[in-house]
Amino acid sequence: MRQLILDIRPDSPPDFDNYLPGPNTEVLAALRAHLPGEREPLLYLWGESGVGKSHLARAWASSVGAALYAAGNLPEPPVPALAVDDVEMLAADDPVRLFNLINAARELGGLLLICATLPPAQLTLRPDLATRLAQGLVFRLHPLADSDKLAALSVRAEGRGLRLPDEVARYLLTHSRRDLPRLLASVDALDTFSLSRKRPVSVPLLKEMLQLRQSR
Repeated sequence: MRQLILDIRPDSPPDFDNYLPGPNTEVLAALRAHLPGEREPLLYLWGESGVGKSHLARAWASSVGAALYAAGNLPEPPVPALAVDDVEMLAADDPVRLFNLINAARELGGLLLICATLPPAQLTLRPDLATRLAQGLVFRLHPLADSDKLAALSVRAEGRGLRLPDEVARYLLTHSRRDLPRLLASVDALDTFSLSRKRPVSVPLLKEMLQLRQSR
């Protein structure tokens, strides 16, 4: 069976099995193998919004029993396992704490997963922290191909008991925001809109919904 990304089925928690890797098979394999006792304790993921960083951070945190932090109020070291999302948003004392967390992980055998939209060298963080981040295993997450996105939309619709014609899915992909979370949310909204209008899902119905969105 193919793996699917970003909570394709409604109410499904993020895990490695509902992630569609597409061009990111190597990243998924590295995350699955990133367990206590690894020689390199730091794994760094970066990529544009909507490619699944937060999904993978939550999946990895669940798999290793790690705490998951967005930027702000990082704990003091040592911490056995920690995932940090949106690292470029670090503020106040967080850069110092993260620098110390990385050093502690290397000395004491902890695990760290760091997610960001940019590679370490392009972050506007203190240089010594950027250098530390670059010394880990650094992977870029690439966007899915359109064929993968169409498959994800179909599975999302099936999970809601919704028949999504191919022409509707393709129109949505062409005329809506192309990041997968927004596309999946549009399928949910289209299902609700179809029920409220008591009309089957079609391209004209989707156009009507999108026009209402733009007029607000």
